Amino acid sequence: MEFKEFLIGIEIGLGVFFMGIIILMIIAQWKVYEKANQPGWAVLIPIYSTLVFLQIVGKPWWWIFLMLIPYVNLIFIIWATNMLSKSFGKEEAFTVGLVLLPYVFYPIIAFSKDINYLGPAGTNFQYDTK
Repeated sequence: MEFKEFLIGIEIGLGVFFMGIIILMIIAQWKVYEKANQPGWAVLIPIYSTLVFLQIVGKPWWWIFLMLIPYVNLIFIIWATNMLSKSFGKEEAFTVGLVLLPYVFYPIIAFSKDINYLGPAGTNFQYDTK
């Protein structure tokens, strides 16, 4: 009976851990959307969330169809993620982080006071002339 209780404890612990990661990612994406002047609650609605994401990165709405095609979607999702990092003034190395370690890099964008939204793909970037 002890081993069975041990396994139940591990299952509960892993469930709490992964639920915490899911909540962290929802909060981080909510904050990213708000930084980009979009409604944060949009992250909770699956298709609408993707449409808002495409607005943030400056891509047309019909890209959502490209993201549904197997294998082609990988290219367009990585491309859109690169546009997201550029929208917040980051380079391609940050895109690699967003793709490979999203649980670290999305919260960095969300909670960093130094990272601001510059417009779709950084189009509204203005140099500080001070």
